[in-house]
Amino acid sequence: MSKIYCVEDDEGIRDLITYAVKSSGFEAEGFENASLFEERLKISLPSMVLLDIMLPDKDGMDILKDIRKNERTKNLPVIMISAKGMESDKVRGFEYGADDYITKPFGVMELLSRIKAVLRRSGATGEDIIDYKGITLDIQSRNVRIDGEEIVITFKEFELLKYLLIHRGTVVTREILLEKIWGYHFEGESRTLDVHIGSLRHKLGAKGKCIETVRNVGYKI
Repeated sequence: MSKIYCVEDDEGIRDLITYAVKSSGFEAEGFENASLFEERLKISLPSMVLLDIMLPDKDGMDILKDIRKNERTKNLPVIMISAKGMESDKVRGFEYGADDYITKPFGVMELLSRIKAVLRRSGATGEDIIDYKGITLDIQSRNVRIDGEEIVITFKEFELLKYLLIHRGTVVTREILLEKIWGYHFEGESRTLDVHIGSLRHKLGAKGKCIETVRNVGYKI
């Protein structure tokens, strides 16, 4: 499911946007200032950001520039939402890398339509980027980052990590992992799975402990 962050200091507008977004089947989180948003961004990447310009602690355009300069967030879809409706304001937003620009006041249906259009253009569907406690998987590029630092893992290790993250909180049996990742069901090959899990944990470093062994059953995150 796509997750959308809304950075807006006006509580009424922020609540309206997050309610509308959630009612349309997305996940949503609201932030009243730049510092709260930027701290959250370090932990988890959304599918899109709805970004106000006039914030109490930092100009939205400066936030946009920082997003585009950061290797981890440079491709993150961003829609600017602002009371600044002059052509020069919109041009500035697009020059800094905004994917769209909406002026206040706006209609909820228009906003949702713009969100869906940008998500379609960017290909940022719900699970294109999986982010969990500093482990970030980019499904399209097959890149894996730990706290922003890229690591190298094998094709099978990537598929294992992706499957466990998608089903995080659930115990996944060895049989299911062998079938989904290797394409066969054979108890004698469970050692192959254990070796790959061990290698994956090692490459994840301190984050490797999030992959738990459930004795005689399988693994879970």
